[in-house]
Amino acid sequence: MTNPTAGQGPGRGGVRLARLAAIATLLAAPVQAAPPTVPVTAAELGLMQGFPTAPDKRVSRENFMQYPYSRWAFQHIRELQPTRDMYRGDGPVTPIATAPADLDSLSFTLVGGKTISLEKWLEESVSDSFLVMHKGKLVYERYFNGMSRPSQHQMFSATKSFVGTLVLCLIDEGAIDPAKLIQDYLPELRGSAFGDATVQQVLDMTTSIEFNEDYADPDADVWKYGYVFGISVPPADYRGPASIYEYLATLKRAKRPHGEGFLYVTPNTDVLGWLSSRVSGKSVSQQLQQRIWQRLGIERDGYMWLDALGEEMAGGGLNITAADAARFGQMILQKGEFNGQQVIPMAVAEKILQSGDHAPFNRLYQDPWYEQIGFAYHDQWWTFATPHKPVSAIGVFGQFIYIDPVAQMVIVKQSSHPQAESEANEVEGPQIWHAIAEHLMKQP
Repeated sequence: MTNPTAGQGPGRGGVRLARLAAIATLLAAPVQAAPPTVPVTAAELGLMQGFPTAPDKRVSRENFMQYPYSRWAFQHIRELQPTRDMYRGDGPVTPIATAPADLDSLSFTLVGGKTISLEKWLEESVSDSFLVMHKGKLVYERYFNGMSRPSQHQMFSATKSFVGTLVLCLIDEGAIDPAKLIQDYLPELRGSAFGDATVQQVLDMTTSIEFNEDYADPDADVWKYGYVFGISVPPADYRGPASIYEYLATLKRAKRPHGEGFLYVTPNTDVLGWLSSRVSGKSVSQQLQQRIWQRLGIERDGYMWLDALGEEMAGGGLNITAADAARFGQMILQKGEFNGQQVIPMAVAEKILQSGDHAPFNRLYQDPWYEQIGFAYHDQWWTFATPHKPVSAIGVFGQFIYIDPVAQMVIVKQSSHPQAESEANEVEGPQIWHAIAEHLMKQP
């Protein structure tokens, strides 16, 4: 789940990099206090250590989304929530070729004049992993906070890009018509916010819906969505939906027409997950497992977060290793080809790598992040406004699978930042990644 919070920004126009330094003040307010200059690890905090663990060091379903408890929780979701395995298969692991590059010596001058080294930025953005692939080879790999190559990490809304990819595959096969209405496939959603929206409008998040996804607002709809999946604890008198399918049917349309503008609403992706499952007869995890996971030669099983009735969180429930996220990104970069086979259709990967339509992107937000940093959103993928128009899967608290087709570069970042959206990740990150791309393109 990710949503750069709307604020009062300048009118639409070109990319105004000189003004990026001011954007940070307009981004989402922190969920918790800002991290220390050098973030402490879960081990240093003593979280979940000892037999039994001391009460003040215990991570629970009540505190796991809060910093610093999230430093442990984001690598251990299945110890806190119901989950379903995504089996890697019994085939061999596809090795990742390495060609180490000296990126530790790099420093970056950001818009506004701040100069920072890569090492310092990785600290300030509260990184758990950071991998850089260039021309199919792993050139940089770092782990923090007790994480290592086999560690699984919560991806939050980066999950959406996996679900969007599945739906695009079903469209390519003719199993789904993107121009048809959602209610044609899911009659249960007739009369809801989604019923008379087209599949493509849901993919692009241009549906008309009354929904507040401001993580800094404790009364926002996104926290009520969270009741279903145990992200947030409902009040004692809560009598609302107990499953995601029940919840989706309760959401109402806004007065504007579908297609008018982009509005980031996580339940759109849960509709797509339901749609793909209805059409294929398989859960999202089964589809990912069979279509992608077992064909990539990945290193470790993934898993999906479930609600109390065993339904998957398509909007943000995927947990995988950083290296396996890099394999997925590299497959997209290579137009669907990986491990000696065409994993997804070339046409699907090419559609993902397109920059998308900027016109509807900031029509509703009127926020400078959507003008100077973000560029577009399509098919459950973001595009950044940097010169190469890279596409990215993005999740709150600093999860990214960033694909630069010009530089032939893939970056994976997993994090446990206190802020759902932070200056370090959402503002500084794209500038740093573009600078890394430019540096790598100059190397022999």
